[in-house]
Amino acid sequence: MTTSSTTPLLDTIHSPADLRRLPESELAQVAKELREETISAVSVTGGHLGAGLGVVELTVALHYVFDTPQDRLIWDVGHQAYPHKILTGRRERIRTLRRGGGLSGFTRRSESEYDPFGAAHSSTSISAGLGMAVANTLSGKNGNVIAVIGDGAMSAGMAYEAMNNAGAMHSRLIIILNDNEMSIAPPAGALSAYLARLVSGGAYRSVREAVKQLGRLLPRFVYDRARKTEEFARNFWAGGTMFEELGIYYVGPIDGHNLDQMLPVLKNVRDFKETGPILVHVVTQKGKGYAPAEATKDKYHAVNMFDVVTGKQVKPKPNAPVYTNVFAEALVKEAAKDDKIVAITAAMPSGTGLDIFQKSFPDRTFDVGIAEQHAVTFAAGLASEGYKPFCALYSTFLQRGYDQVVHDVAIQNLPVRFAIDRAGLVGADGATHAGSFDVAFLGIVPNIVVMAAADEAELVHMVATAAAYDAGPIALRYPRGEGVGVEMPVEGKPLEIGRGRIVREGNKVAILSFGARLAEVLKAAEDLAGYGVSTTVADARFAKPLDVDLLMRLAANHEVLITIEEGSVGGFGSFVAQKLTDEGVLDGAGPRALKFRSMVLPDVFQDHDKPEKLYAQAGLDAKAVVAKVLSTLGRESDALKSRIA
Repeated sequence: MTTSSTTPLLDTIHSPADLRRLPESELAQVAKELREETISAVSVTGGHLGAGLGVVELTVALHYVFDTPQDRLIWDVGHQAYPHKILTGRRERIRTLRRGGGLSGFTRRSESEYDPFGAAHSSTSISAGLGMAVANTLSGKNGNVIAVIGDGAMSAGMAYEAMNNAGAMHSRLIIILNDNEMSIAPPAGALSAYLARLVSGGAYRSVREAVKQLGRLLPRFVYDRARKTEEFARNFWAGGTMFEELGIYYVGPIDGHNLDQMLPVLKNVRDFKETGPILVHVVTQKGKGYAPAEATKDKYHAVNMFDVVTGKQVKPKPNAPVYTNVFAEALVKEAAKDDKIVAITAAMPSGTGLDIFQKSFPDRTFDVGIAEQHAVTFAAGLASEGYKPFCALYSTFLQRGYDQVVHDVAIQNLPVRFAIDRAGLVGADGATHAGSFDVAFLGIVPNIVVMAAADEAELVHMVATAAAYDAGPIALRYPRGEGVGVEMPVEGKPLEIGRGRIVREGNKVAILSFGARLAEVLKAAEDLAGYGVSTTVADARFAKPLDVDLLMRLAANHEVLITIEEGSVGGFGSFVAQKLTDEGVLDGAGPRALKFRSMVLPDVFQDHDKPEKLYAQAGLDAKAVVAKVLSTLGRESDALKSRIA
C-alpha cells in the first residue's frame, strides 16, 4: 500500500465500508487527502486529471451515502473515476494506471465489483443504469442504481433517448448530472441549497403527494392548473424544467464541492419511497483543488507525467511531427485556398487538431459536442449545399455514427471527407479507443473511397486528395503519435484515386502494406535480405478502390504475396483476397502457385500497453513480418530464429 503521513485518514480506507464507518465531520479531510493522492498518482502515470479532481467530494459523498457495491454506481465515460478507484480497494495499484498489466484508465467490470459497467465512450450511463434498475424491479430487489453523467456527455443524443425512456418507466434510477462546464443552471448560494434539500425531503414529497390526491377530486381544469403552478414555482427557483418534462424528478442545483449540501440531499434521494427516475444536478469545477488544472482545463483533461509543484508536464522530445498536427496544418493550407472547406469535430477540437484550424478559420470550425451521429449528418447537409466538410473523428468514435455514414452520406453519394484519427492501436487508452474496425466497416459501403497514410508526408498528400475529391465520400485514416521522420512536402498534391506505389523492388516476395506499418515492413525487407530473400515492398494507399493493376503485377511476379494493415480481419487483406479469388489467381497449383497471406490485428480486444509492445503482441512489427515470410516459404527453422533474434 502506498501511504503517506499526509493522508492519515485515507490510509485507513481499503473499501467504501471503511469510509462509511467514519463520522461525517471527517469526510472533508478524506476528500482533501483523496485529491492529493489523485494528483500524486497521475503525476507519475499520466492520464485524465481534470475530470477526476472535479468529482472528489462527489465520489466521497456517493460512497458514503450509498451501499456500494450492492448499490450500483456507474461512472459515465470513466475517466472521472480515478478517485473512485482509490476508494474501492485499488489504491495500491493506482500508479499502474494505463500501463501494461496495470489498472485501466476507465471503469472495467473485470477489474472490480465496484465497476458494475465498463465505460470509455460517453453517454452510456443512463441507458445502462435504466437496464439495471429494470432488472432490480423484475427481480424484486430494492437496491439503488446511480448513474453519474458528465455535462459534456449530456450533449449526446443517447443520453436524451435514455432519459425519455426512463421518464416513462417506474423503475428506481438516480441520475447525477455532474455539471462542470456547461453551467446549465448555476447554484444560487444558500437559497439554492436550501430549496434542493427541501424538494428532496420526505415532508415536501408527502405534502405534494397528498395535495395531488386531493386535487384529483377537483374539476380537471383546476387540477391541471394547480399541478402546473406547483411545477412552475419549483422549477422557477430550482431549474430543471426540461428534465421534469421528460418525467424525471429534478433536484438541484447543489454545490458539488460542499459536503454539507450534498450529503443531506443524497440521503433524501436514497430514501425516496416513490419509484421512477430522479436527477440530482451537481455543479462542480473541473480540475478543482489543483491550480494548474483549474487554470487550463483543456490541457489538464489528459496529461503526461508532470511535476506536482509546478504543473509542468514531462513531454518526450519529438523525433517527427505528430500525425494529428500534420493533418490540421495541411487542412489549414487547403482551406486558405478554398473557402468552401469547413471542419467539424465532436467535442474533440484539440484531440483532432481542429483547435489549430479554428485559430485560422473560427467561422468555418464547428464543434457539435459529443454527438457523432449528428456530426456526420450535419456534414452531409453541408456537402449537399456545395461545401467541403472535413468530419474529424477518432476511429473508435466514428463507429457511433456508422448508420449516418451509410444512410445519410454514402447512399446519397455526398462528398463528406472523413478524417479518421487514432487509426490502429492507441497504447495506454486500450481496447475501447483502438481504431481497429474502420477499414472493415467503411470498405463494405458502396461509393466511399478509403485511404490510409503510410507516413506523415503521405498524410499531407491525402488531405489535398480529399479536398480535391468531389465525386462522393472519402476517408483518410492515420495513427496516433509521431510520424516516422520523412521529408515533408511544402504542400500537398492530390493523389490519383485508387493508385498505389512501389517503394522497394524485389523478385521473390511482395509485401503490400496499407497504412502506417510501412516503416516496419521496410525494416523487415532489410532483414529478409540477410536471409537471401529478395522483397518488393508496395504502399497500397487505397483499400477502396484497390489498385488492381498493381495487385496483379505483384501476384504474377512473386512467389509470395503478403498484405499487412493496422486493422481487423475483414478489411484490406480481405478485399485483396476477394479480388485475387475473383480473378482466379489463387486457383493455381504447382511450385509457382502464389502463396497469399494476410497480416491483421488479432481477433481479440488488446489491453492497454506501450504501442511497440502492442504491435509485437499483435504480430505486426518487423520481426513478425520476417517470421511470416520465412514460414510461408517453408523455412520454419529460420522463422523461429528470426522471432528470437
